[in-house]
Amino acid sequence: MLARKSIIPEEFGLPGLASRIPRKPVFRDRVNKARFIAKNGSCNLAHKNIREQGRFLQDVFTTLVDLKWRFTLVIFTTTFVSSWLLFAMSWWLVAFAHGDLDPKRQNETYCVTDVKSFTSAFLFSIEVQVTIGFGGRAITEQCPTAITVLILQNIVGLIINAVMLGCIFMKTAQSNRRAETLIFSRHAVIAVRNNRLCFMIRIGDLRKSMIIGATVRLQVVRKTTTPEGEVIPIHQIDVQTESAIASNSLFLLAPLIICHFIDKNSPLYDLSAMELQCSDLEVIVILEGVVETTGITTQARTSYVSEEIQWGHRFVPIVTEEEGVYSVDYSKFGNTVKVTTPRCSARELDEKPSILIQTLQKSELSHQNSLRKRNSMRRNNSIRKGAGSSGSLRRNNSGLASPKVQFFTPGDSSQTLNAVT
Repeated sequence: MLARKSIIPEEFGLPGLASRIPRKPVFRDRVNKARFIAKNGSCNLAHKNIREQGRFLQDVFTTLVDLKWRFTLVIFTTTFVSSWLLFAMSWWLVAFAHGDLDPKRQNETYCVTDVKSFTSAFLFSIEVQVTIGFGGRAITEQCPTAITVLILQNIVGLIINAVMLGCIFMKTAQSNRRAETLIFSRHAVIAVRNNRLCFMIRIGDLRKSMIIGATVRLQVVRKTTTPEGEVIPIHQIDVQTESAIASNSLFLLAPLIICHFIDKNSPLYDLSAMELQCSDLEVIVILEGVVETTGITTQARTSYVSEEIQWGHRFVPIVTEEEGVYSVDYSKFGNTVKVTTPRCSARELDEKPSILIQTLQKSELSHQNSLRKRNSMRRNNSIRKGAGSSGSLRRNNSGLASPKVQFFTPGDSSQTLNAVT
């Protein structure tokens, strides 16, 4: 049998009407993704399956500097003790070959005086390498071999001292130690500045010694897929800042707000407030400069994921002038306040400038209404206070009223007396 044709046309049926209804975009929940740079600046990256391990030994000095302190101290101690033991064996062999270890030997010249065992040879090796020289043990001119060992130990000792002390100095003077006093705001904010949607962060330096030639670079890291189907897990996109556009370095004397204008070249151009919360992007901030006291280039890093970007907030001012001196309140360094900001993307703002105008007008009206309410509340409070003070004055005046006094004339008094009798 043929299917019975419906009386209602197909375009007016439920499937046809449902297809015409504009559907709201459905945003997926953001999957928890590991961040590329931690908040303290360390890189969240693990190197695995490195086959050519010998490349690290070709640059021993850098390898020693990159090691942790416990491994560096173990290598430091092991190197010195091993060199002392090695040359102690050499001195013991020199004394053994010359016959200085024979207890029956008397009144003959020794290669090294008072070296009669391996223990004394070890002590003499320490005295030679660290140039202590207690005065009890010394070499004589009778053994050219002992003189050669002395020269070799001095050269080897100087090389070991130079390498190990240089390693310790470089570890203590590393540039990342200076970066500990370069701070970033806990959150980034997106708000309107100069009629443009901006991404802003705050940076500061806790030390009085300045960072010379400070520059700030921003990068957006996200997972992208090319039109050819190639998946790039860590795609780094450079983001221009206001200072980078001016091509000038920062004068980091007081905390500064770094601003990025979200324009058509920005990777944040198509993101609205809702889409930002569901995205998996990560904004990396890199602060570089030269330390004024040491001349070493330092670098401080941090990152902001989508949960750490506050839409519609602005940083509170923390620099004030007090008694002719500018003071910075670091307790408010990361504090923000809510401001009226369109929830749409920067592309929609460029296509429809009226959205920004309407938003600003609404914020102005709400601000005026709040001022009116505040003024009316102040007026009512002042009226209540005035009424309360006048009532208290009346009560006080009533308490101070004079008592009534009645005066009697002599005639009245006599009449009253006769009536009584």
